[in-house]
Amino acid sequence: MVGDRFLVLETSRFLDPGLNDRINFLQEWINNGTPQVFWVSGFFFPQAFMTGTLQNFARRYKIAVDLLSFDYIIKDDMTHKDVTAKPEDGVFIYGIYMEGCKWDYEKHILAESDPKKLFVELPLLHLLPVASRKVPETGIYQFPVYKVLSRLGTLSTTGHSTNFVRWVELPTDMPEDKWIKAGVAGFLALRY
Repeated sequence: MVGDRFLVLETSRFLDPGLNDRINFLQEWINNGTPQVFWVSGFFFPQAFMTGTLQNFARRYKIAVDLLSFDYIIKDDMTHKDVTAKPEDGVFIYGIYMEGCKWDYEKHILAESDPKKLFVELPLLHLLPVASRKVPETGIYQFPVYKVLSRLGTLSTTGHSTNFVRWVELPTDMPEDKWIKAGVAGFLALRY
């Protein structure tokens, strides 16, 4: 059995370089229970995970799930390795890569990217469900997150894009047009 598992893992390495990482992430979850922080890139369908997060909150507080949306809290004072406990509500996620910008750790906002650095990792993100939340009209960039670099996708039978994951509100002191024109976006995988 061990030999067969090794053969499958070795073969899968050539099919999808991230497959072994995904298997290990999911196996850790099975073996050790719900993680304190989630590697969002490890999900095959991250939209379902995020919807499930809203549903869990709705059940816990007996709120209609349709009234919920996420508040996006950047935890730039720590990394996923520093997390010692789950948040009271919502989830911590990591594994989103930004293109066309960087994170300013002093001002806690989006900033122009450094020369010759195409991709940088978004800091740890706390997705916090909030009921009847008003979306800020200024001071944010609606940051599109995709599974892969192509930014292309088709509408699947579930009604979701096969590539687009969601919009994430990131704080900025620049007009949103600047980031749109720069093509700033997030990606869960950089290998494709």
